[in-house]
Amino acid sequence: MTSESTTDKSAHAGADRLQFEDDPGARRPLVLATTLLIAIVAWMGSGFILPTETEANPERPAIEAQPVTTRISRAEEVTLYFNAEGQAEADRDTAIRAEASGEVAELLVDKGTDVTEGQLIARLTTDQVEANLRRAREARDQAQREFDNATALLERGVATQDRLTAARAALAAAEADLIAAEQSVEDTAITAPFAGRIETLSLDPGEYIAAGTEIGRIVDHKPLTVALQVPQQALNRIKNGQQAQVSFITGETETGEVTFVGTSAAAATRTFLAEIEVPNDDGAIPAGISAEIRIPTGTREAHFISPSLVSLDPNGVTGVKTVEDGKVRFHEIELVRAEVDGIWVTGIPDTAEIIVIGQGYVRDGEEVRAQREEASE
Repeated sequence: MTSESTTDKSAHAGADRLQFEDDPGARRPLVLATTLLIAIVAWMGSGFILPTETEANPERPAIEAQPVTTRISRAEEVTLYFNAEGQAEADRDTAIRAEASGEVAELLVDKGTDVTEGQLIARLTTDQVEANLRRAREARDQAQREFDNATALLERGVATQDRLTAARAALAAAEADLIAAEQSVEDTAITAPFAGRIETLSLDPGEYIAAGTEIGRIVDHKPLTVALQVPQQALNRIKNGQQAQVSFITGETETGEVTFVGTSAAAATRTFLAEIEVPNDDGAIPAGISAEIRIPTGTREAHFISPSLVSLDPNGVTGVKTVEDGKVRFHEIELVRAEVDGIWVTGIPDTAEIIVIGQGYVRDGEEVRAQREEASE
């Protein structure tokens, strides 16, 4: 029973199994995709087979040249200057010292007084030195008499040569003592060593001072000396005798002369000391103030341009762009002088067509369409 039932079910199942036959519509998407792929490949490869529009029409015009505005510039002779900052110094500045010891008997000038060379500043008491002077004179006179007597006796054959020699030595010593005594009297007078201005003075009448004590300072600022430091790369441009324009911070401007250029550099700064002598006959310019120095050092042919015309090449070199035969040319420049409204540069041909508008949009070697602008007077 069971076996038959199973056989019948299997036969029934085989009779009910689905059967599929080819459907012509099922292949259409595949055919469509294949056709589209072939079309795309054919279109992409057409550029190698079919000529492009450019190749088919070689007469097509090139890209239009970049327009720029230019100006004719001609080199001019320009004076070169060395500019520096310096400081005004007194021509002479020295301490005043007492040459003798004693009390201040008289004070004849005040601090800030202009004095002449040798003018009396103060006088010390002279009682002791004058007494020493009188004694030295007496000793000299006595030594002179003894020498005269020894000479007379030797002539008569009474005295010996040794006595005459001793008398001569005593006379020489007495004369030396007299000179020293006279100098001591002169040293009680304190005088100005040179013409100048008494800058400091620390003396009071009745004050005792010892020999060698500094009692003041005298300054001579007629003329002034302006000191400046010259960099080593500019040393060969500065020479003795060159004229220099010196502008002081107080507003005065004077013309001076280079009087000294150092030959040994400062170890810390590698600069050389130079000095300029500036007239100051009326003493209006004080010592110690700052100054700006301008020294002409020669001439050079250069172009005067606006700083806005300066460009950088791909390597960072500064230069100016010009137009030559319809193409841009880049010229490396060197700054030789700067002014308020422009700069003087070299490195450009003597006569050049400089690009003044549009230089930032063109490169070296590029063709341009130049429109010339007349240079303003």
